[in-house]
Amino acid sequence: MATMTSSAFTLGAVPPGLVLILGGLLLPLVTGQLRRVLVLAFPLLALFLVWQVPNGPVLTLPFLDYQLTPVEGSTLSRLFGTIFGIMSFAGALFALNQGRTVELSAALVYAGGAMGVAFAGDLITLFVFWESMALASTLVLWSASTRSSYRAGMRYVLVHLFGGVLLMVGIAAQIAESGTVAFTAMTLDGLGTWFILAGFLINAGAPPFSAWLPDAYPEASPSGTVFLSAFTTKTAVYVLLRGFPGEEILIFVGLYMVFYGIIYALLENDMRRILAYSIINQVGFMVTGIGIGTEMALNGAAAHAFAHIIYKALLLMSAGAVLYQTGKRKCTDLGGLYKTMPITAICGIIGALSISAFPLTSGFISKSMINQAAADEHLTLAWFLLTAATAGVFLHAGIKFPWFVFFQKDSGLRPPEAPLNMRLAMYLFSALCIGIGVLPGPLYALLPYPVDYAPYTAPHVLAILQLLLFSGLAFFVALPYLKRTLTITLDFDWFYRRFGAALGREFQVKGSASRERLAGVTQRRLDAFIRGLYRHHGPQGVLARTWPTGSTVLWVSVILAACLVFYYL
Repeated sequence: MATMTSSAFTLGAVPPGLVLILGGLLLPLVTGQLRRVLVLAFPLLALFLVWQVPNGPVLTLPFLDYQLTPVEGSTLSRLFGTIFGIMSFAGALFALNQGRTVELSAALVYAGGAMGVAFAGDLITLFVFWESMALASTLVLWSASTRSSYRAGMRYVLVHLFGGVLLMVGIAAQIAESGTVAFTAMTLDGLGTWFILAGFLINAGAPPFSAWLPDAYPEASPSGTVFLSAFTTKTAVYVLLRGFPGEEILIFVGLYMVFYGIIYALLENDMRRILAYSIINQVGFMVTGIGIGTEMALNGAAAHAFAHIIYKALLLMSAGAVLYQTGKRKCTDLGGLYKTMPITAICGIIGALSISAFPLTSGFISKSMINQAAADEHLTLAWFLLTAATAGVFLHAGIKFPWFVFFQKDSGLRPPEAPLNMRLAMYLFSALCIGIGVLPGPLYALLPYPVDYAPYTAPHVLAILQLLLFSGLAFFVALPYLKRTLTITLDFDWFYRRFGAALGREFQVKGSASRERLAGVTQRRLDAFIRGLYRHHGPQGVLARTWPTGSTVLWVSVILAACLVFYYL
């Protein structure tokens, strides 16, 4: 029987994520204007419920010999629940003219799974919501209804199911070792915690499975990619913040992700793949902050996850609007779109400035906290690499994306502005990017630890402006070398896309030959067995012949005599 911390029912005991999941399942049953209203109403209702959850366990359920905690509030869970609710609303607004109900329905279930993880107080509840995210996000990807989205979705779900298996093994081992299902901070002192960390890192886009993200996300619909960008990787950041704060190995994993994303994004020609690689890059900053593990670093990682969901969604909204209006996604096919899509261009630029940590934008007040934490801990190499990576982010996302899509050599395309609902979603997130950057206090108040940090000091502002200025200069000096061509960049996914497929075909050929040989041998043995039966039991067989009466009586007597002998012995 479910129990609550108070005797009376409270709204805080209602799982906010469950509202989104039920809303997603209800959505196919309604049509027309009602569906458009509900797809916006459910995220707002879930967001309201997020702020009704008090700190500590609120709802518990008995399961076997354990006590599950589907709803447990904390400052960190409330922060992530808030941004997941905001993202659900803005993503639904952007996708409002999406004709495929399955995408909207799956997207709400997907968001509900992420919100469920944010408030999960035990590992079993976490795993259930974690796997629901994997399945729902696959449906979001498949709802694009293209051959490439189907193939990418198959690879996507295989990677995430593999990660889910690792997580399940780790949870089982952890429960066996600790005797509890509670989700608390862990240390890498047992096999179970290593498996749990591996499962978390796969969803974060960490090596060697980083390639699933740029392989899958760009194949979704314009609105589907916006949803996909927000939940899987940031939910992984959340569980790393709760489960493994201060694990030093995460510093190295995060720094790898930072530069991996930059290098591949600079090589890329597809505008949405550029932004997909930059997701890995930005999550790398967060993972590095979690590895540093101080209060400043953890606050920075949490704040950066909050800000990143907004500005990354804004960037993908602008890219999605371009794709929606032109049908083009290659940088070599685009250019000069600022002439007829100025609003989309301006919103894209705001997102690009935010991801580059430009002063007065949300990225500046969050990313600088992680850099400052590295400096405070005297992690010189990490500080230097994070600073250099900030310049690299400005190159690939801050300048390259808007330049090649909106301002480079005129492509001759003259698409109209995006539909009103898409523009409204971009207005909302543009305002949040600037509002959080100008007034960071409300966001800092939501962070898990007290914030003693002033982002707008003269050294901070001048240092970042100088860094971005010279990065921009380097971009335009090297512009002739950055011209994109129709090339393919190889990544770790080659092993399961090409080598794995070739290996599978080889097994199929060899297996078919072996099966045919086995079938031939089996058939020959079966034929021989049937012939033997026919020889003995057929019409002319020994056992089927009609015996004379005398012979039959003789044999019956012999058998009866033998029975009598054995009986008396």
